[in-house]
Amino acid sequence: MNGEVLNIKKWVVFYPVYINSKKTVAEGRRISLTKACENPTCAEIADCCSHLKLAHAIEIDKAYPRDFMQRGRMRVQLRKEDGTLYNPAISSRKQLMLHVAELVPRHPGRTKKQEAPSTSSTAGTSKSGKGGRKKR
Repeated sequence: MNGEVLNIKKWVVFYPVYINSKKTVAEGRRISLTKACENPTCAEIADCCSHLKLAHAIEIDKAYPRDFMQRGRMRVQLRKEDGTLYNPAISSRKQLMLHVAELVPRHPGRTKKQEAPSTSSTAGTSKSGKGGRKKR
């Protein structure tokens, strides 16, 4: 297990903030706003890494330094020990971010959330026209 932990230290660090469309570049977003997705979670990113056949590990106890309330980060292994790529389509951090940001909106848990928003009733309360000061 100790060898595995040392191995993970060399993997690419991936915070969900990197692909969050709600964040600015100053707050930590690393890809363009048009390609970013809204509020990704570590679990969604982990599922996307599994789909891309990349080795990954979730570190829930870690926080993003610029926003320490954002808990969780991913460690992703792009290359094998001999230097060959796990997925030939992904050779850099930037390509990883772009691929994951493209897959997160199509995540099954996310599509279910969007289908079932509660319908808010817009029945306005009618006020009588009698407002204002009382006469003495």
